[in-house]
Amino acid sequence: MGKELQIALRMTVVTLLLTGLVYPLAVTALAQVLFPDRANGSLVMVDGRLVGSELLAQPFKRPSYFQPRPSAAGAGGYDAAASSGSNLGPTSRKLRDRVAADLERLKTENPEAPGPVPIELVTASGSGLDPHVSPASARWQAPRVAAARGVPVAEVLALVARRVEGRTLGLLGEPRVNVLLLNLELDRSFGRGGGKR
Repeated sequence: MGKELQIALRMTVVTLLLTGLVYPLAVTALAQVLFPDRANGSLVMVDGRLVGSELLAQPFKRPSYFQPRPSAAGAGGYDAAASSGSNLGPTSRKLRDRVAADLERLKTENPEAPGPVPIELVTASGSGLDPHVSPASARWQAPRVAAARGVPVAEVLALVARRVEGRTLGLLGEPRVNVLLLNLELDRSFGRGGGKR
């Protein structure tokens, strides 16, 4: 019985070292060599100042900026430490009221927007932190952004078109626009949108 216990303990230690130490260190080192930006959180710096991550949505309230999808992550939304959906279903009165309020707000804030409000602008993603919107949702917001910045809508639409990311590996997912990167491009092209985002 003692010999079997020694073998079991040795196997436990070896497995612990391999899977708990060697493997994570090897994967981390490989990621740092092959994809250092992604491995470090895809952080976005502007003038030496951290402004966010390409991987996490953040709120943009000013009319001169594009807005991301709503967020249920944390008490005020967009909390990276509390990534989650609301878990509210289609029969939830709270969800219906929130969506109705968001629809009215978006229609009021975007009077020149073409067509109905895109569904993704009133529905949160599963994580509550999706940093992307569809190109159609970005184009829908373009008239508001252009008016707030005093630039032609065509120039804002051209900027949106340049920021569209294609499908991953050419076939996975849908074309999308990263809201943070689009808003930073707006600031570079037309100057800061004024005040706090």
